[in-house]
Amino acid sequence: MKAPSGAAQALAACKQLSIVYGHGDSAVVALDRVTLVVEPGNVVALLGRSGSGKTTLLHTLGGLVEPTTGTVEWRGEPLPSLDEGARRALRDRGISYVFQGANLLPFFTAFENVAFAARVSGGEADPALAPLALLELVGLGDKADHLPAELSGGEAQRVSIARALAQGPELLLCDEPTGHLDSDTAERVLELVEALQDEFGFALVVATHDPGVAARFPRAIELHDGRIVLDRVIA
Repeated sequence: MKAPSGAAQALAACKQLSIVYGHGDSAVVALDRVTLVVEPGNVVALLGRSGSGKTTLLHTLGGLVEPTTGTVEWRGEPLPSLDEGARRALRDRGISYVFQGANLLPFFTAFENVAFAARVSGGEADPALAPLALLELVGLGDKADHLPAELSGGEAQRVSIARALAQGPELLLCDEPTGHLDSDTAERVLELVEALQDEFGFALVVATHDPGVAARFPRAIELHDGRIVLDRVIA
């Protein structure tokens, strides 16, 4: 996997981030004073059991969840300070998501799901991001006209990866991307994500409950009860 060389400006960062749901005695602390910096090209696993805060951190890092306290930044600028045009560009091209379920549009073919993402982001002008080219890249060129219901779980997840790449992201956030897959299919999906990161060089953050998955990545951050308890980097 590609890693950044030399010093680089942070791509996305959370600083002293806390997320609290509810009030008083019923309040639940999802994240507790978490600080995390992701630089261009970084490859990071967020490891933790269900309820550890890893998904909340992933979504907050991507601007989907507002912090209770602390800051979330994109290229050094606090996300709330970005104007609407900058936020739209960030949603459309800066950050892409791959969720645990493929979350494909059910009445769109594989090609149409990827083409829709490319059209929204403006990525269709780049031949490397053309829908059919991306489907071929993930090994599904022959399934372009298939609806999601006609695809296996692994195939649907590969379409969702192609859809995410159609946005030309600088940061790809994956939330348990192999959680619903059998071990053989999960291995193929992980190998695909790793190969695509190596080819395109985007920053990659993957949330997982599986230590075996986290061990594949050069950096693994373990969360427990909303706090970072371990930040391991393999040289």
